[in-house]
Amino acid sequence: MDLYTYYRSTSSYRVRIALALKGLSYEVIPINLIKDGGEHRQADYRALNPQGRVPLLRTDEGALICQSPAILEYLEERYPEAPLLPTELLARARHRSIAAIIGCDVHPLHNVSVLNRLRQLQIQEQDVVAWIAHWIGEGLSAVEALIGEKQFCFGDVGLADVYLLPQVYAARRFNVELGQFPRICRVEREALAHPAFQQAHPDAQADKPA
Repeated sequence: MDLYTYYRSTSSYRVRIALALKGLSYEVIPINLIKDGGEHRQADYRALNPQGRVPLLRTDEGALICQSPAILEYLEERYPEAPLLPTELLARARHRSIAAIIGCDVHPLHNVSVLNRLRQLQIQEQDVVAWIAHWIGEGLSAVEALIGEKQFCFGDVGLADVYLLPQVYAARRFNVELGQFPRICRVEREALAHPAFQQAHPDAQADKPA
């Protein structure tokens, strides 16, 4: 498999965690979102992914899958070993709820394309920062109330943690105060000590600038 990725893309980070948890090997193809206006905007990459975003997975069979939720579902179904979802129906729904809060309601609102559009509309930088803090804080408040009090989000590591850790990384990058979220901070500590999360972390990626 090939993974087109950018070291600090939170959606790419999700996929890297899942691949590491499942013990799957893959080739990293870095796509720099900043260099020369963004490699994701170049015609050769757009030919692979018309949306021009990361991550993008090329399967062993050569098929291309864009969007992290679709990639994660493919990996879960194609490689069911080390599952990201528990067997019990309601427990699976709880993991998916956390994934949806982060993937649908939080991350899109601080995606680089949204922030760039706000700046193009001449929104003041202090208001852009306030926008980021508001939406991340609101989403994490809901997550804090929904997750459990033992180890990872719901005990054993799973899909909810795959979504949560990259979002916590983004929150720290944007200087969002996390002290009000003790359960989330507990999950972060557990994850940062886990080899799969360490392997997937942005600081461990070859394309991170020196």
